[in-house]
Amino acid sequence: MAVHVSWRRIFGGAAAVYGRGRRAAWVDLFLLAGAVGVAVALFDVGREWTGELRPAVEIDLSLGALPRYALLSLARGLVAYLISLGITLGFGYWAAKDRLAERVIVPLFDILQSVPVLAFMPGFVLALIVLFPRSNVGLELASVGMIVTGQAWNMFFSFYHSVRSVPPGLREAARAFGFSPWRQLTRLELPCSAMGLAWNSMLSMAGGWFFLIVCESFVLGDRDFRLPGLGAYMSVAVARGDVRAQLGAVGAMVALIVLLDQILWRPVVVWAQRFRLDESGRREELSSWFLDWMKRSALLEALRRLARKIRGGAGAARRLRSPRAPTRFAPSRAVASRALFVVVVLLLAWGTTRIVGQLRGLDGRAWLDLAGAGGATLARVLASSALGTLWALPAGLAIGLSPRVSRALQPVVQVLAAFPAPMLFPLVVAGLAALGVPLGAASVALMFLGTQWYILFNVIAGAMGVPAELREVAKSYHLPRMMRFRRVYLPAVFPYLVTGWVTATGGAWNASIVAEYVRTRGGIETTWGLGAFISRAAERADFSQLAAGVLVMASIVVLFNRIVWRRLYLVAENRFGATA
Repeated sequence: MAVHVSWRRIFGGAAAVYGRGRRAAWVDLFLLAGAVGVAVALFDVGREWTGELRPAVEIDLSLGALPRYALLSLARGLVAYLISLGITLGFGYWAAKDRLAERVIVPLFDILQSVPVLAFMPGFVLALIVLFPRSNVGLELASVGMIVTGQAWNMFFSFYHSVRSVPPGLREAARAFGFSPWRQLTRLELPCSAMGLAWNSMLSMAGGWFFLIVCESFVLGDRDFRLPGLGAYMSVAVARGDVRAQLGAVGAMVALIVLLDQILWRPVVVWAQRFRLDESGRREELSSWFLDWMKRSALLEALRRLARKIRGGAGAARRLRSPRAPTRFAPSRAVASRALFVVVVLLLAWGTTRIVGQLRGLDGRAWLDLAGAGGATLARVLASSALGTLWALPAGLAIGLSPRVSRALQPVVQVLAAFPAPMLFPLVVAGLAALGVPLGAASVALMFLGTQWYILFNVIAGAMGVPAELREVAKSYHLPRMMRFRRVYLPAVFPYLVTGWVTATGGAWNASIVAEYVRTRGGIETTWGLGAFISRAAERADFSQLAAGVLVMASIVVLFNRIVWRRLYLVAENRFGATA
């Protein structure tokens, strides 16, 4: 069946939109100007990516260079986000649908979220430079890949739990209507996960910004792999003690985050509200001025009409060819799943063999020292998570339970969470050193700066889900505030709080490489710990020490997950309902 498009009808509709008034004209002019700006920016980014590989990059510390550096950092962050989203949808769907794959993928991602970025970076950078020896493509892809290691995990767990938590009644309805697996994914599972993906995308983007300095100013032995961007700009400004440039970098980062929040994340969150499953009780309706502008565009309305017309014609053609879509794909999907599972296991076995090969020559004393360093870092990780809980739990409840507080503080919290804390580390270390605080204790504060948001965002999500009826009952019985907290609010948010603890400790382990090994104007400040050990090994290009440090860190993470977090998840399931 041919798809017939009535161009007169489509653009006649656009003319009708214009006929309602001239307010849409300036919106379309704004969109066209924005499209031209994006095209120019993409050309500049493409020229940087495909340029000749340079032995070293000179960073211009003038304030006029900041817009271009911000553009290059933004491009790397957005490309990394798209890759992270693909990993999330692919592996998250696979783990949710295949029990055998779930037993490998979920623990693997749990470990990977805690393994520091420097564990991936040396081999990844060198391999990509070998593939692209004469252009910047390899180095740019390596930087993007390192940012992915700070973004993908939080989104993966959100999507995986959302697919697993789709209400059984909706699944039965999808089966009754004969939904194919693809239709079930696009019409049921993705809508059910939209809100969680939207919020966790913001948090994951913040995780990518966190390691911006590390990813753009990487040094391996005597080789400099610096890339032009805000992270490299800040790194050079700190090394030279240029306070004006440091403040300029901080201001540019704040402006970039605010812009991204207003034109991307806020509209996405507002759009995702349409997929809420529970409409009972009082809820805070979000709005976006940018999305409201887009709705007034006649140009976008014409494109929407065209897309609906083409999609409708294509759907009619498919229905004519096959009145009922086939749904028996289970055997072929099972074969493909098992084949992918075998590939993943073989890759893990190959990686394990390579790591074991790097560990030759380490004696028992070295392993004991590593275990002690791991214990010191574990203590700092738990201390930073405890400090985060002390303020994030009451603040998250206040924001999530009160529409008025939510309106005032949610935008501020989103901006603060997205700001890369390592940019502030040299200033914080200098301030704490002036007060006589050693780096061993200061590193707890540095981890806290980056990981507190995982707890806060999860508590806010849990508080927003507290049924309005339950709150009204607590008020009608005049329960004291502390009793309301212990009997109503804490049990309601506890599953979300456990998820926040898990992701916060994973982020703290990752942050230890920059919190225990801080570059300042006077040199490098370091303290005893596993993060500092890994950073030193990466800087010296000592791959055996690096492999040993990563192996010890992964072992501690796995043991702690088995002993502590799994039991807390069981408590959350058995006493307070399903986990977040």
